[in-house]
Amino acid sequence: MQEYLYLTPTDTTIGFVSKDSSKIDIAKQRANNKKYIRVVKDLKTLKSFSRVPNRYKNLVRRSIRKTFIMPNGNSYRVVKNSKHNLLLDRLEYAFSSSANLSGEAYNREYAFSKAEVIICEPNSKNLNPSKIYRLGLNTIKSIR
Repeated sequence: MQEYLYLTPTDTTIGFVSKDSSKIDIAKQRANNKKYIRVVKDLKTLKSFSRVPNRYKNLVRRSIRKTFIMPNGNSYRVVKNSKHNLLLDRLEYAFSSSANLSGEAYNREYAFSKAEVIICEPNSKNLNPSKIYRLGLNTIKSIR
């Protein structure tokens, strides 16, 4: 499957989604050294990328609309029971970011002009972003 830049309502907000993070960098005009949230379709896929510390496995499994920065420095969100799963079932995982210029507010016209594939409902709303937590081996810290 070719790596397109999708504009789609995710489980949290309207966002750019792609398996190629450099496409999101270009669309957002963002420095390419910053990391993106990797959205995965299930816990099995998450397990192939990172190991969740034992004390947080239950928290990660039961979480909804929460992103976790793992001890390896990469961030992941498991999406369950969402329309966004229809896309993730095909992609297995994808990098995700809000559909706007870096540091700017959402602009529908801009987002539509940058996307290669648009999977948007006419009345899609830009919701609140996910909560972000940094998981250490012994600590958890709220980032957003």
